[in-house]
This record gives sequence, C-alpha cells and structure tokens, in this order.
Amino acid sequence: MSAAPEGTEERVTEAVSGLSAWWNDPDTQQNFVTRPFWILVIILVACLAQWGTHRLIRRATKKAIAKPNSNGRFRRGAGPDDSPQARSQEQRRIARFKTLSNVGRSLAAIVIWVWAIMAILDQLGINVAPLVASAGIVGVALGFGAQSLVKDFLSGMFILLENQYGVGDVIAVNDVEGTVEDMTMRITTLRDIDGTLWYIRNGDIEQVGNNSDRYSVARMEVPVSLFADPSKAANVIITAARAAAKDEHVRRDIISEPELLGVSNFSTDHLTYRVTVDTMPGAQWGVSRFMYEQILEAMQEADVRLPGSEPMLMRNDPREKITERGPSHDK
Repeated sequence: MSAAPEGTEERVTEAVSGLSAWWNDPDTQQNFVTRPFWILVIILVACLAQWGTHRLIRRATKKAIAKPNSNGRFRRGAGPDDSPQARSQEQRRIARFKTLSNVGRSLAAIVIWVWAIMAILDQLGINVAPLVASAGIVGVALGFGAQSLVKDFLSGMFILLENQYGVGDVIAVNDVEGTVEDMTMRITTLRDIDGTLWYIRNGDIEQVGNNSDRYSVARMEVPVSLFADPSKAANVIITAARAAAKDEHVRRDIISEPELLGVSNFSTDHLTYRVTVDTMPGAQWGVSRFMYEQILEAMQEADVRLPGSEPMLMRNDPREKITERGPSHDK
C-alpha cells in the first residue's frame, strides 16, 4: 500500500478548517441559515393566513346563504316558496353572496401576499422604504389617471353590497330601461325592449329604478266618454278588473285585489279612471295588457261609451241646445 503524498494531510486539515470557519462566519449563517429559515416561516405564515381567511369567508358565506331571507319579498304576501319569482329571488341572493365571497377572498389574498413579499425583501436586506415611497408615487399617478376606473369599481362594490339590482331584473338607469343581462364590478349590461344591448359604467349610475324588486304595480288608465254615466262606468271597470284578476292566465302573478283610485284625468272629451293592482316582480306589463282587454270587452258589452264614440252633432241655429240626443229649440 503506497503512502499518501507528503503534505496531503495538512491540506485536508486546512480545507476542513477553512470550511468550518466559513460556515461559522456570521454572514454565512445569516445568508444560508437565518434568512432562508425566516423566509420559509414567512411563506408558511402567509399560506396559513390565506387558508384560514378563505375558510372563514366560506363559512360565513354558507351561513349567510342558509339564513332565511328576513326582509320579505313582497309587500302583501310573499306567495308560495316554490313559485318562479321566489326561486329567482333566492338564486339572486345566493349569487350575490358568492360574488361577495370571491371578492373578499381575492382582497384577502392580495393583502396577505403583499405583506409576505415586503417581509421577504426585508429579510434579503433590500430596503423596502424607497420601494414603498415609489409605489406611493406611482399609485398617486395611477390614481389621477384611473379615477373613473376606481369610481366604477367602488360603485360596483356598493351596488353589490346593497343589493340594488341583479341579473334578470328590469331596471331604469340613465334614460335606459331594460333587463340586466350581466353585471361586473365595472359595468352593467342592459337589454332594452328593442333588443339593443347597453353597456353602462357603474360609476356613471346616479339613480336607478328597479321594476323587479319585491313587487310591482300594474296601472291601467281607462278613458271614458263624457256622455257616459260615471257611476256605471266606474262599476263596470272595477268589476271587470276583479274578474280578470281571478282568471287563470294572470292569477298566479297577482298579489292583491285591483283597486279603483277614481278619476285621474279630466279632459275636454273624456274622463280617465285609474285602476291599480300589485303583481309579482316584472309581471305588471302582462297583467296590464290582459286587464285592458277584459275591461274593454266589459265596457262594450255594458254599452259604456269610449272617447270618440259620441254622435256627430251639428247646430245651425245659435238658439239650439246641444244634448246627447241632438239639438232642441228653447221655447
């Protein structure tokens, strides 16, 4: 067995001593032990925080969805729970909570990982103060340039939180009326009666009217000739409206009994009687059309005159009086 080259043991000893000195050096310990350890701890804490936050949000969402809606859906009775309107309202409520849950989890993740990145940079010895200052300056610049975008998102958030409207609702906003087909944090999409699709930025919405929230009102304006008997006309109109409300075509859409509010307009050739009835959300137009047809048929059968059905009267002698039957002379 050959002997080791002269000086080999000394070189090995020096190498081991040098490696030991390097490993025990505070900078080496900081770079290869302490910093990786704390970076790993930061990542682990961030993951646990995200998991815990998401779990809490999901549990809160499930509890909110399972909680019965205590606000009441309609003014005069909510109707059967298995009705299409009730199911639609429940689906809208669930969709709203799920959307809020997604937004909350996204915001929580952003906050947690921004903190984690800043903490990791600090562990690497990078001064984060200039980065924070630079980010603030950039944020201010972007804020001035993206004010409308921020406004849109904030408005969308409040629309969602306050449950002002949802997909499927018929709303009127900015002189546009239509059905909500889609809504995001930035825009609301409406389809009007002509089929036109409107894209409305949430930040531009100042006033909104919801025709599908809880209940609607069908309003009928029925014109009657001045030559008709007012009492008879009113009785025929309200009787026809109440009979129509019991018809199988609209019975499920009606919440309350029709009401005759009396004369709403007095013109030179006719009176206008107003009839109202509470309906399911969005059903007021179909109910109005059906009731107009039934009221017209009842008025024709009862010989209640409509405007424009008066006889044509001519008077040649100024002394003649105009009556429904024709001119007559004063004696």
